Amino acid sequence: MPPSFRVLTINPGSTSTKIALYEDEEPLFVETLYHAAEELAAYRRMADQYPLRREAVLAALRRHGVELASLHAVVGRGGILKPIPSGTYRVNERMLADLRAPQEREHASNLGALLAQEIAAPLGIPAFIVDPVCVDEFDPLARISGLPEIERRSLSHALNIKASGRRAAAELGRRYDELNLVIAHLGGGISVSAHRRGRMIDVNQALDGTGPFSPERAGGLPVGDVLRMAYAVPPYDGRRYTYEELFRRIAGQGGLVAHLGTNDAREVEQRIAAGDEHARLIYEAMAYQIAKEIGGMATTLCGDVDAIVLTGGLAHSALLTGWIKERVGRIAPVLVYPGQDEMLAMAQGALRVLRGEEPARDYA
Repeated sequence: MPPSFRVLTINPGSTSTKIALYEDEEPLFVETLYHAAEELAAYRRMADQYPLRREAVLAALRRHGVELASLHAVVGRGGILKPIPSGTYRVNERMLADLRAPQEREHASNLGALLAQEIAAPLGIPAFIVDPVCVDEFDPLARISGLPEIERRSLSHALNIKASGRRAAAELGRRYDELNLVIAHLGGGISVSAHRRGRMIDVNQALDGTGPFSPERAGGLPVGDVLRMAYAVPPYDGRRYTYEELFRRIAGQGGLVAHLGTNDAREVEQRIAAGDEHARLIYEAMAYQIAKEIGGMATTLCGDVDAIVLTGGLAHSALLTGWIKERVGRIAPVLVYPGQDEMLAMAQGALRVLRGEEPARDYA
C-alpha cells in the first residue's frame, strides 16, 4: 500500500481561523476558531493578530490530542502576494517578508503561511500554500486595459476554481491540462475565469474591479459615473466620498447589499417566493451578468469550451444556476459543484507534492 500522509490546514478569516487535520483526503477533524471582535480591535494591522491566532491554533491542536510529530506537512491559506503561477508553494523567507509588509489590501489570509511555518519549522516538515488569490497565468493580451498606466490584474478565488477544474476533469474522464473550461466561483465575490489546457488565462478582477455584481460587490461600473459620484458632480450631487468610503461602498456594500439590504441569497429567494418582484429583478440581473461574463470568457477560448463549471456558495441556488444555464447551456455542458471545500483543496495541494505527483514551487 502507498504511504498515508497527515496534513494540517489553516485558513484564517476576518473573524475566525478554520483548521482541519487530514489523513490523506479523509478529515480527522474540522474546527472553526472564533475570535471576539474586541480582541481583534486591539490590533492595528492584520499582521499584528498573528500571536493571538497562533495560540488559538495550538490550543485547539492540544484539545484534539494531536501529536505534532505525526504531521507530514502544514498548509496555510495563501495570501495576497506578488503574481505567481498556480501550484503548491513552499513557504520561504521571501514569502513571509512580503506577507508581513504593509500592503494595499490587508487580508486575514496573509496570516496563513506565517501560522503554517510556525508549526512546521520545529518539526522539520514542509509548510506550503496552495493556489493563493494572486495566481496569475494571464496571456499578454489579457493584461491590456484602455490606459497604459493601468494593467488588468489576476485576483480571484483561485483555490476553489482550480480544485473545481480538477474535479470537472475527473468527472469528464480527462486531465485538467487537456481541457478548455469556463469556471465561475459564485460567492460573496464572483470570479469568472477561462482555462486553456490547465492555465487560467483570464478572469475578472473580483475584489473591486470588473465582472458581475455579487452579494457584496458592485462589479463593473461606468467609470465616469464612479468619478462623478466620488466628487459629488451632478447628478450625484450629495456629499463627496473619501477613498475609504467609496472603496467600502464598491467592495463590501455593493451588489445585493446595496439593492436589497442583505447579502443572504436565501433571504432574497424567500422574498421572491413571497412575490417580491423587485427582489426577483435584482437577483435575475445578477444571473444575467454572470452569464454574460461566462459568454465573454468563452470567446477568449475561441468558443472551444469543453464544460462550464458553476461552484461556490451561491451554486446551491437552483433558481440562480437555472437562470444561468438557460443563457449559457448552448455554449457547453454545465457542471454544478455547490459550495467550496477550501480545506480539502489545500490538503490536496500538499498531497500532490508529498506523493510526487507534482513538484513544490519556490516563491521568488
